Amino acid sequence: MKITEFLKHNYRHFNAAALIDAAEGYKTHLASGKKMLISLAGAMSTAELGVSLAEMIRQDKLHIISCTGANLEEDLMNLVAHSHYRRIPNYRDLTPQDEWDLLEKGLNRVTDTCIPEEEAFRKLQKHIYKIWKDADDKGERYFPHEFMYKLILSGVLEKEGYEIDPKNSWMIEAAKKNLPMVVPGWEDSTMGNIFASYCIKGELKASTMKSGIEYMMFLADWYTKNAGTEGIGFFQIGGGIAGDFPICVVPMLYQDMEQTDVPFWSYFCQISDSTTSYGSYSGAVPNEKITWGKLDITTPKFIVESDATIVAPLIFAIVLDQ
Repeated sequence: MKITEFLKHNYRHFNAAALIDAAEGYKTHLASGKKMLISLAGAMSTAELGVSLAEMIRQDKLHIISCTGANLEEDLMNLVAHSHYRRIPNYRDLTPQDEWDLLEKGLNRVTDTCIPEEEAFRKLQKHIYKIWKDADDKGERYFPHEFMYKLILSGVLEKEGYEIDPKNSWMIEAAKKNLPMVVPGWEDSTMGNIFASYCIKGELKASTMKSGIEYMMFLADWYTKNAGTEGIGFFQIGGGIAGDFPICVVPMLYQDMEQTDVPFWSYFCQISDSTTSYGSYSGAVPNEKITWGKLDITTPKFIVESDATIVAPLIFAIVLDQ
């Protein structure tokens, strides 16, 4: 039995049914010729979402990505240092002393997975600094993801050896296609912190890295050119800035740029376990976004209240007809 057949046979109610509805809505959206944005929050790259996301990119099932700086870099960290990662299934039992011991071993924990500082962070730092410095010396400026694309396409990481099958790296597939991307709040990432440290030391200029405002300007131009009259789809994995930042481009164009013919986002799905209470924007139901000029009354809207590491690969499987 195919994955899709299994899901449609068993997933009939509640969040399970919402998963099916969201996936079928995604397929309908693409079939009508419209494009799709996917936003990645949390630590989805460390959760190895690339296993399924890379195939989505290969088959042109998405057209632009918004992600955190962590997701941008952690896919590459896993690519070059996977054998040095350490999984801790009993992470809920760790004491503060256990956590300190991991720190002293250079193992930074993300839930049940520890990223090795020396083999992951510092290996990328060594190579990306040369690319930053070269641009800085030439007076050139690029976005964070464009520097990462340059790193991938240079072949230096491949020469040192990949530690996972490269077909499971979504960043490699994105670089091959020069996939459009926005990375809001990139400074809140390991490489962002490292870049800032070089700027503080006077080794690089902050202006060498294009800013979040420039990302919004790029996204405004991209949306205007690609939305047509019916809009772009929005598939949000988790909450946070990866989703909050790009969805605002529509009301900005409409209200602030006074482009009153700009179409709303034409599909919306969020996978989230954030509670809809206490002002939780990430847990806000889609209807609330109507009041902010982001979604239309008729926009297909879905929420799957579950763990994205479980749900996203299943939705992708249906979209990919697996």
